[in-house]
Amino acid sequence: MRPPTLFLDVRLDPVGGGLASEVTPYLATFNDSTLATYATIPTPQLQTAIQGRHVLIGTHGFNNSRWDGIDHLSNWATLLQLPDPSVFVGLLWPGDSVWAHGLDYPDEPKIANDAGPKVGSFVDQYFGSAASISFSSHSLGARVVLSTISNMNSKVRRAILMAGAIDNNCFDTEFQADMDNIEKISVLASTKDDVLMLLCPLGNLLGGIIAEGHPWFRTALGRSGPSQPQPGNFLPPFQIPSVWNYGHFNYLQIDASAPTLTIPTSVPPEGSPLPASDGDGTVPPGWQEAFSAAFVSSRFS
Repeated sequence: MRPPTLFLDVRLDPVGGGLASEVTPYLATFNDSTLATYATIPTPQLQTAIQGRHVLIGTHGFNNSRWDGIDHLSNWATLLQLPDPSVFVGLLWPGDSVWAHGLDYPDEPKIANDAGPKVGSFVDQYFGSAASISFSSHSLGARVVLSTISNMNSKVRRAILMAGAIDNNCFDTEFQADMDNIEKISVLASTKDDVLMLLCPLGNLLGGIIAEGHPWFRTALGRSGPSQPQPGNFLPPFQIPSVWNYGHFNYLQIDASAPTLTIPTSVPPEGSPLPASDGDGTVPPGWQEAFSAAFVSSRFS
């Protein structure tokens, strides 16, 4: 059974729609993996729940309804192994109101950019009782997180961006001024991410002609990792072995997890074999999301 999960919700509608006028805290409860209740809670209750705790705010990417976000984030939260005293808080935004038709340039899509000021001001106002604040994201949620941090006065302990659907030079261009507000930054990337390959066709089709570093070259943070120069607070390694065939939707996918799965907490070298069950060497379902949760847990610590 999934335990109750806190959420910050900045959606106007359950499916599609725009941003709400303000962030609303919710508590989701479950019967096994089925959502039982999703009810608003007063901000004092939220403040009590996070008081003295290291908070990890995690968000989803594009093309997720409210239920999709609740389902995937609450399931993934059960795989995290955060040190005490910590708490996970899901962040829901209307990523299904727009589709990333190309690599996420600063003016596209606007929804992800505009969520940041709302969430940032809410965190500044109500998370002062937390021991620390950290963020994790999937896909276009990287832009939501970075835009949030850009609009916060509070310091951020960790920012962990998985499969980032954002330019790989974002740390030293658009969000360069915000790097000093983050203690440590981590990225998880895969060259086998076909979704991000389609979102940045210029960098892939012309990669042999236009070299990285050229003004026309664009690739995704979630495929190649950050461009040079990397910020001083960036923690390598970040590249998932290509033989794992780790795709865009593997990070937060939902499977029957294997309790005997041995998962590396860091990124192993290129060519490393898949994580396997203890003893028999088989690769059970659930290893992909177990790996992303183990990676985030280790970088959060």
